[in-house]
Amino acid sequence: MGAGTSPADPASAGREADGPDSAAEGGSTATGNTQADGGAEAGRPANGSEAGEPGGEAAAPRRSRRFPLFTRDTARPEGGGRAAPGDAPAPARQWPLLTVLCTAGAGLLIVALDPFAEAFRIGTILIGAALIAGAVLRWVVPSVGMLAVRSRFTDLVTYGLMGTLIVLLALVAQPKPWLDVPILEDAVRFTIR
Repeated sequence: MGAGTSPADPASAGREADGPDSAAEGGSTATGNTQADGGAEAGRPANGSEAGEPGGEAAAPRRSRRFPLFTRDTARPEGGGRAAPGDAPAPARQWPLLTVLCTAGAGLLIVALDPFAEAFRIGTILIGAALIAGAVLRWVVPSVGMLAVRSRFTDLVTYGLMGTLIVLLALVAQPKPWLDVPILEDAVRFTIR
């Protein structure tokens, strides 16, 4: 199977399920056959008989202008291939995504259960660290599976920026922030007056 094909795709059995692309690929329209046969009029069969006559061929149905049911030509994101060989089980092939999801899930669980005094802050930092780890994995590992959503640059910026902002917000959260930023206090005093 080539890229973009699926065993569940009816297009692999016959192209007529797709709509507009099927007629173009096979060249089965009336105009496509007549032009290839050497200059017969467009819309008329090449053998000279009318479409309605018993000896003539029926004209091919008109191509639909609708979009195909299945998209076959969508390109994968850069680095969007498998992270492990194809014969490995599914979780092993998607280990970068599972690493990020499990770390973020552990952070959410810590925030939800609130098992210790600073659970909110620790859990939120863990969620931000998971996104930063996703950015690092996207940068370092050449093939990261489903962790690749957009281009490598866009994924790096998105994961890294959001992870950094979440960690910084967790560090400056009240009460008793772990990171003291004087300009934030001035901004709060200025806006409250």
